[in-house]
Amino acid sequence: MEVALPAGVVTVSTALSAAESPWAVMALAHGAGAGMEHPFLIGFADALAAEGVGVLRFAFPYAQAGRRMPGPAAHAVAAWTAAVAAAGAADAGVPLFAAGKSYGGRMASMAAADGVISPAGLVYLGYPLHPPGAPEKLRAAHLPSVAAPQLFVEGTADPFIQPRAQFEEVVATCRDASVVWVDGGGHSFEVKGRRRPAAEVGAGLAASVVPWLRARARDAAISS
Repeated sequence: MEVALPAGVVTVSTALSAAESPWAVMALAHGAGAGMEHPFLIGFADALAAEGVGVLRFAFPYAQAGRRMPGPAAHAVAAWTAAVAAAGAADAGVPLFAAGKSYGGRMASMAAADGVISPAGLVYLGYPLHPPGAPEKLRAAHLPSVAAPQLFVEGTADPFIQPRAQFEEVVATCRDASVVWVDGGGHSFEVKGRRRPAAEVGAGLAASVVPWLRARARDAAISS
């Protein structure tokens, strides 16, 4: 997939978890510290594909270049622009959603707030509301500007959204937002005392996300 950056066009990797008879398609971004081949992301994508949602995973330019730290937000927004177009081309004619793990989801929300992408809905897998232990450093000012429905999938023990009261206040400022809670889950949805492979953890979230996707897909079909 080609991404147009200020310094020129770069090519990043993509991978498609194809659905047999897709009723929706999703572009799915990785988190800041883990690439598109992380088992969690693959598990989530494959589980959605089994339910009829085609999923296009993609790499941000910094990750494609082998760098560990994310580049400018504008680069991520450019990648989201390309990813939405690529996902739409992969499964044309069905509602398109944008989703991301942590940083990837936050970058999708910024692209949507700026009007660069217009998905049928956005899914955040562990939205990083603020750095752990620094609730004063909110990353939420743009969320009320997101027109599309938003689904926050959050672990109750995630340090990125504590205190929960503050997180819930932020969600209340959104135009159309819902929350799915994972009891005892951390930022990667790990649950203390329960060890599971990352792919299994990711796949397990699909069951909570699919009903929301179906409802938003129906809404998109009615409005069109």
